[in-house]
Amino acid sequence: MGKERELVETVIKGIQEKKGQKIVVANLQGIEGAICSYFVICQGNSPMQVEAIYDSVEEFMRVEKNEKPAHVVGLENALWVAMDYTDVMVHIFVPDTRNYYNLENLWQDAVLEEIPDLD
Repeated sequence: MGKERELVETVIKGIQEKKGQKIVVANLQGIEGAICSYFVICQGNSPMQVEAIYDSVEEFMRVEKNEKPAHVVGLENALWVAMDYTDVMVHIFVPDTRNYYNLENLWQDAVLEEIPDLD
């Protein structure tokens, strides 16, 4: 497993820790013009849950991988928080905002992997 994929797995653990839902991993490797290797997209039911998922991902990445995001946007209203880990971009949405932007279809050549929700 490559370093980028290990980061993705750690991000998923952080999302699942706060019961983030509908996780999709978009593999952008080999796609010309892609800004990173992976998008990890998920949702929380409210801005409060989106912020909790953000905090969890940040902590898992810091503790397990000694990684900090290069850039974070969206915490002001927490409808869409983007975390930039250079090779891995994490997008945490509330459902309406996720549906509106539809990131899964932005990179149509990407291989999409759906991660089952935890009960």
